[in-house]
Amino acid sequence: MEENANYFKVNKETWNKKVGIHAQSAMYNMEDFKSGKTSLMPYELEALGDVKDRSLLHLQCHFGQDTLSWSRRGAKCIGVDLSDEGIKLAKKLNKDLELDAEFVCTNVLDTSKHISKTFDIVFTSYGVIGWLPDLKPWAQMIADRLKVGGTFYIVEFHPILWMFDYVDGESVMKYHYSQKEVIYEEYEGTYANQSSKMVSKEYGWNHGLSDVVNSLIEAGLKIDYLNEYDESPYDVFPNLTKQANGMYRMKDQLFPMIFELKATKI
Repeated sequence: MEENANYFKVNKETWNKKVGIHAQSAMYNMEDFKSGKTSLMPYELEALGDVKDRSLLHLQCHFGQDTLSWSRRGAKCIGVDLSDEGIKLAKKLNKDLELDAEFVCTNVLDTSKHISKTFDIVFTSYGVIGWLPDLKPWAQMIADRLKVGGTFYIVEFHPILWMFDYVDGESVMKYHYSQKEVIYEEYEGTYANQSSKMVSKEYGWNHGLSDVVNSLIEAGLKIDYLNEYDESPYDVFPNLTKQANGMYRMKDQLFPMIFELKATKI
């Protein structure tokens, strides 16, 4: 749809602006990353385990820290992202760190137009599906890029969190749990640097868990598990408290913050 093309264009412009800000942020901790610290979190490390010599496609990779972290663990990786600036920085990091990952700049829905090989693992994480108007073509692309017996894994913020508008540090319920209509937001700063003067202009969509699960089943994947957790590895929502294990929780929390899903191509 031409309308969606404009939404993607605006989102791409915003993400291109975010790259430089995020690369210098404490959240992405570039110096420690370059020194060998992994950017991967406990959920995904436990779920995928030993990836040595396995081929891995990372969808919506931003500037590639997670892709390169998997590469450090021995996976043969390709990262995909919409942002030109993100892919440019990912390639530079790959070269500087003397790793062998590859990176492709494309809308994630067009991945199969640029990559024809199949993979042992397709991986995506944290703040990814909300940029997509329809999960069915996304799920079909994932199935197309997996080897038979291959693993798809997603760890993502729970859809309940996207029902709220976070204005001035307050959480106001505003959006439907599984909203088909596009949501437009314009605000100053980014999740990695809220004091930045950058203006983020973003179009997104809300997808409930049934949308995620059913799109993958329809594409031919077998769901191995779906888990929900009350903790987030990132401090990106208002009034979170850091726990002893390094995770973040809300006060008087009444709903999950994270879900993870693992599936197999049959």
